[in-house]
Amino acid sequence: METDHISFGGAKLILLIGGKLLVIRRDDRPDIPWPGHLDFPGGGREGGESPEICVLRETKEELGLCLSASDLVWRVQVPGPAGLSVFFAAEFGPDLARRIVLGGEGQGWELIPPYSYLGHPMAIPHFADRLADYLSIRGDGR
Repeated sequence: METDHISFGGAKLILLIGGKLLVIRRDDRPDIPWPGHLDFPGGGREGGESPEICVLRETKEELGLCLSASDLVWRVQVPGPAGLSVFFAAEFGPDLARRIVLGGEGQGWELIPPYSYLGHPMAIPHFADRLADYLSIRGDGR
């Protein structure tokens, strides 16, 4: 397994499919952060895995999607509530949605217009900030 010597707590993926943002509705349990909110694929680091391995493993566990490090087109490291977090982005055509199988966490998934997440009442605020960062560098005219 690839290891990375940076210290980080977890990694998340901004996943655009057919131009829409994939979000996972978090479980509605009081013992987890942001219950019921719209989450991005990803999660906590296991062992000494690299941020890329972490986000790819979590995406497979949560959505059944086997992506590769070469699919990751953007990366940023930011301080977060639980230490350093690493955010990635990847973009695919609409056919990828047919391969999604929800894993054991979350109430469901959906594809939404990415800009609608930025002001959505169930968006995780610091995730919306990272999405705004990514959208700003894409240069799609907004």
